[in-house]
Amino acid sequence: MRIFTPEVQAVIDSGDIRFFFLIELYFSQTYRFTSYKHDITHNNKVYTAGGGLFEFDSPKFSTVVDREAYRIVIADLIDQMAAEFRYNVTGKDIKVMVGLLDANDNPLVNSHILDVYKGYVDSPAINNDWETKLAVIEGTSPMSDLDMVNTFITSKDGMDQRNINDTSFDEIYTDNEVSLKWGKI
Repeated sequence: MRIFTPEVQAVIDSGDIRFFFLIELYFSQTYRFTSYKHDITHNNKVYTAGGGLFEFDSPKFSTVVDREAYRIVIADLIDQMAAEFRYNVTGKDIKVMVGLLDANDNPLVNSHILDVYKGYVDSPAINNDWETKLAVIEGTSPMSDLDMVNTFITSKDGMDQRNINDTSFDEIYTDNEVSLKWGKI
């Protein structure tokens, strides 16, 4: 169960929930963006409001195991993200946090920020329609490894590649065919 600070719980209880996002991209340098109208300082780190954060997915809660990915779109006006993509950002860390605004529209930061996504860049792309240049970053789902395929050769030589002392596959022969009738012993 997630425990909230009293300030966050008061905002949730009020029913007037207004929020902003803090996004960290750990590429060749660390980029910090916020969806709030002004820069925000959280744990002595500045999150830039004018950094080009264009679009981002809202957190999704799921009751089933799925591969839902997380998507962030950044306006790449000075080719900064395009340069990062050329140096290969696949597998680099992404972190997304959400903060709430109190009754006076002040952002609640530091211990009041909630983590909503942590993953890795899966498929970066640049979309250029000659009016806008957008860097699209898709983060992997925590369940992305469900699609992973590993091969394992079931032969004496295959096992010897893993452990020369393991004899469990020594009696497996290549081209050894056995015919069995279905349901019969």
